[in-house]
Amino acid sequence: MKITEIIKHDLHTINVNDTVDKALETLQNLNLNGMPVVDETNTLVGMVVKADIYRFMIHPGHYDSCPVDWVMSKSVITAGSDEDILVVAKRLRDNNIIAMPVVKNDKVVGIVSIEDLLDYFINED
Repeated sequence: MKITEIIKHDLHTINVNDTVDKALETLQNLNLNGMPVVDETNTLVGMVVKADIYRFMIHPGHYDSCPVDWVMSKSVITAGSDEDILVVAKRLRDNNIIAMPVVKNDKVVGIVSIEDLLDYFINED
């Protein structure tokens, strides 16, 4: 089965030029830990998580008005939209992460989490 059959399509992203404050506010309002960062063409350019924002903000001279680009991870582990669920599950585990963006032609089409995979395997029987 392909990963696109279980991904969350109600995806929330943030633009690379948005502020750290906007990213944190969005994460808190949506009760998310992290979200993909995209450019003006909706191409994936990074991933931002609350912990990275908090670590960034404790340093003097780092302000909430700084761009998300300053705090995001630019090396993002992704899943291709045509990949098998088991392959993606192994990648999540091997990289010790809880969620990753699913992309097609460098565009984010969804996100998959450990919970999505657990639900799939529990309901598979």
